[in-house]
Amino acid sequence: MRFAGLLRATATPRLVDVPELSFLLVDGRGDPNTAPAYREAVETLYPLAYALKFAVTKAGGPAHKVGPLEGLWWAPDMRVFEVSDRAAWEWTMMIRQPSTVTADLVQRVTAEVGAKKQLPALALVRFGALTEGRAAQVLHVGPYPAEGPTIARLHAFVAEQGLHLAGKHHEIYLGDPRRAAPERLRTIIRQPVTA
Repeated sequence: MRFAGLLRATATPRLVDVPELSFLLVDGRGDPNTAPAYREAVETLYPLAYALKFAVTKAGGPAHKVGPLEGLWWAPDMRVFEVSDRAAWEWTMMIRQPSTVTADLVQRVTAEVGAKKQLPALALVRFGALTEGRAAQVLHVGPYPAEGPTIARLHAFVAEQGLHLAGKHHEIYLGDPRRAAPERLRTIIRQPVTA
């Protein structure tokens, strides 16, 4: 399945095979609604992703869209994660990069961006690959705090398939919470699975 197909989730859970993908990543901890580190990560990832897009195009590479913001979420004790103690959550916020973006290009463009802008988490950005493999995913429509029933439905689907949860809770944000009403936000919820 091509990457674009991975962004076509529906309200009915399904299994997908996720290939190795490259990302700009920033790790952090804390409630995304109150932790300054979360806001700083997002404020840094987007300008860097756009700078890379323009650098690829300027070098004669194929044009590409900047992907949506994605997040991996977990807690050392997953019982804490499940009861919504968000202050204890750990996360990795990320934006997927096309194959034309290399580690060398990221290093060069990061230095150029850092010379022009004060981005609060620029020193924390890393470039790396993520391989999730087999995963279940579903589309959630509505505010982020209302994801609970959608996640429960996804987990039930995984169990019905005779599979088990593996890896980190993954969300792909297709809407911009600054521009869309909460009830119209669209989020793909993805969970790697194992037999």
